[in-house]
Amino acid sequence: MLVNLILWIILGAVAGWIASMIMGRDAQMGALANIIVGIIGALLGGFLFNLIGLPGDTGFNFWTLVVATFGAIVLLFLISVVRRAA
Repeated sequence: MLVNLILWIILGAVAGWIASMIMGRDAQMGALANIIVGIIGALLGGFLFNLIGLPGDTGFNFWTLVVATFGAIVLLFLISVVRRAA
């Protein structure tokens, strides 16, 4: 169980890192921020994909990384919109 938790944290970190590079925020974020954004992004991505009828989490594979990365991109976009409005 601990190995699974570590693997999911790594997947979240990779998804957060990819999203931060796509959104141009990589220099502003550290490893912990990438992990947090990736994990929250995975939850958000899974929710959004399920809303449109696509599978969210299909296990520890490439599709789950795509879903998590998409969710992390959406999360970073929403954060930037809120920061601009404030």
